[in-house]
Amino acid sequence: MEWFAEEARRIYGDIIPPSVKDRRLLVLKQAVGVTAIITPWNFPSAMITRKVGAALAAGCTVVVKPAEDTPLSALALAELANQAGIPAGVYNVVPCSQKQTPAVGEALCTDPLVAKISFTGSTATGKVLLHHAAGTVKRVSMELGGHAPFIVFDSADVDRAVAGALASKYRNSGQTCVCTNRFLVQKGIHDAFVEKFAKAIERELRVGNGFDEGTTQGPLINEKAVGKVERHISDAVSQGASIVTGGKRHSFGKNFFEPTLLSNVTTNMLCMQEETFGPLAPVIKFDTEAEAVAIANSASVGLAGYFYSQDPAQIWRVAEQLEVGMVGVNEGIVSSVECPFGGVKQSGLGREGSKYGIDEYLEIKYVCFGGL
Repeated sequence: MEWFAEEARRIYGDIIPPSVKDRRLLVLKQAVGVTAIITPWNFPSAMITRKVGAALAAGCTVVVKPAEDTPLSALALAELANQAGIPAGVYNVVPCSQKQTPAVGEALCTDPLVAKISFTGSTATGKVLLHHAAGTVKRVSMELGGHAPFIVFDSADVDRAVAGALASKYRNSGQTCVCTNRFLVQKGIHDAFVEKFAKAIERELRVGNGFDEGTTQGPLINEKAVGKVERHISDAVSQGASIVTGGKRHSFGKNFFEPTLLSNVTTNMLCMQEETFGPLAPVIKFDTEAEAVAIANSASVGLAGYFYSQDPAQIWRVAEQLEVGMVGVNEGIVSSVECPFGGVKQSGLGREGSKYGIDEYLEIKYVCFGGL
């Protein structure tokens, strides 16, 4: 919110030199209008503020439809907006049940009074919303699913790569759209990486109550999410993968799952084809740089990607070749308010955050002032 409060004063227009003397040519930027904001459960406050901050800074009013699993954060933000003096009708919240969610989403996307849709969630849901929004040709921003690769080349600092892998994979118990989903490790350091990664998981990750000091891993959002992790592990093991550590539900509760590491993984396994959205780290061994890039780019989505290397030429090559919207080079966490967040391919449309994020809520108007 602070970032976009400052960006509000930098919504610059333009003056274009005219081709004839009696005209002046101006470019104005104006608020797109009423914006519907549909957010997920995994970051129930941050997802809202990143979108709402940009929309309000641009001059748009907003209607927020929070995830049915986490409506209270959106309502708490409404109370804070009221206390801060935001006028009534500027920040609006429409919570609903899971059963009513499709109907509410359709209403927001088809209502002609809504000029813009901003959605974060699955690619499948994003496609449905795009279909609904097409009828009135709405402006849309979509931050959709990811399937992030994490490549470790032979030249990498293995200890740094392990630290980055731990942060990238297991933040929020693997329930973020930019979490690593596929680990690709070059054959020269594969065994050393897997061994050190397993030890780091067992040493540094603690499953438990989030209010308890020392806990690093909380529950998955629901039984369905746990079932998907189990299905991915079962499929991989049935095709020859090995469980290095973890692999089952944790004794702390039915929605808690052990941080899991798999080796001997192949590209045809479900965990390499689908986003798991849980604490599962599958590792595949590769031979050449070209092979790793091909595997990384084989996904239909492209949100984030990570790789570790100490070869400057390789760093430039791979950073430019990865088909993702965000690249972490020797870093496992890339999100920052100053930088554009978003993906390519079926990972979405537009960008959030940074100086570019406010443009998603602005229209460009050209004014030709003649007869001067």
